[in-house]
Amino acid sequence: MTDSTATGGTRPFRFGVVAPLTTDLPTWRNRVRRIADSGYSTLLMPDVPQWQPAPGPTLAVAAGLADLRVGTWVYASPLRPAWSTAWEAHSLSVLTDGRFEMGVGTGRPGIEDELRELGLPVVPPRERLAQVRETVSALRDLDGPDLHTPVVMAVRGPKAQALAAGLADAVTFALLPGEPRAEVARLVRDFRAIRDVELALHVPVIGDTVAPFMAPPDTDPAALRAADSLAILPDDPAAAAEEIQRRREEIAFSNFVFGADFAGALAPVVAELAGH
Repeated sequence: MTDSTATGGTRPFRFGVVAPLTTDLPTWRNRVRRIADSGYSTLLMPDVPQWQPAPGPTLAVAAGLADLRVGTWVYASPLRPAWSTAWEAHSLSVLTDGRFEMGVGTGRPGIEDELRELGLPVVPPRERLAQVRETVSALRDLDGPDLHTPVVMAVRGPKAQALAAGLADAVTFALLPGEPRAEVARLVRDFRAIRDVELALHVPVIGDTVAPFMAPPDTDPAALRAADSLAILPDDPAAAAEEIQRRREEIAFSNFVFGADFAGALAPVVAELAGH
């Protein structure tokens, strides 16, 4: 994970794919290999109990199948003790020869119901944020001086942004689906005034299709287009590439994350832009 803007440059594009194991294992393995062969930099796994196998072992398998980076998108801090998450993240860094990125945040909207179902404590947002801090601190201790596991933090409010400014290697913003582009640009501008790190953009909708695991099933693509939302891209590769370049030029997003169902259709975009 580079930091080319440390001297005022533009970060190169890279692209990630959220690819949970929802099919039979051979089909998923073939998908992982195709994603890597298409030039995507990172295969990402959600942290949703009972939806798919646990992210740690699944990512370890993926890293053994293809030469690409792997990461969580993202660990939910209330689901496990901070030290346990840090130990798993450090272990993945070691086992993948440094190809693991720890995405971490305070959890999706509605995670309180999930915590109750699992018999886990329902803690307020401020405590979840403290859990994120504890997790990253424990990870740095485990990594020691010779290893640095990149941390991607999902943030929204000023407290989360302040924490990310001190700890994260990259940031993704927890955006509302219909949030206007101008508001997102303001959020980014305010954050970059504190610290300039890589910015990742979660794009759950391509054309008229909503990616599973990445947005609610009732998401309305037409409404997103009408709002000029950053949660959607055109399904035409040329138009998508143009819009992606606009988002880096105008807002500074350089790391784009798509759903696995779109990986093939957007492969021409990745071939054109990745690394540039």
